[in-house]
Amino acid sequence: MIDLMREIRRRVPADDKPSIKLANPDVLSELIPIYRATSDNILRALVRDLMAMAGADWSTRLEVDVTPPVENKERFITRVYRGQTTLVEAMGGSGESEERRQERRKRVYRGQVIA
Repeated sequence: MIDLMREIRRRVPADDKPSIKLANPDVLSELIPIYRATSDNILRALVRDLMAMAGADWSTRLEVDVTPPVENKERFITRVYRGQTTLVEAMGGSGESEERRQERRKRVYRGQVIA
């Protein structure tokens, strides 16, 4: 399965490569649109083999447009810190409250709040 993931990652387009990692828990779900969009027969065969290894449920998702309803679609990105790869949630643009933004805009100089 690991070898298949490596080969799939090698063959996918460059903009999809960061999300195709074993550390990503949604990697199989992200491979489905790539499978449907590609015209590379080798990539399609590799993804089919990977889905067959993952289980019968995943194999049927390739053929039929059956996607489980995901209410809170969270995107994950991988970060490398001192050689260790970690998976972190990608922050959205509205993740910060207005109060927090106002606090951050305040400047303090020698203990006094200034404009």
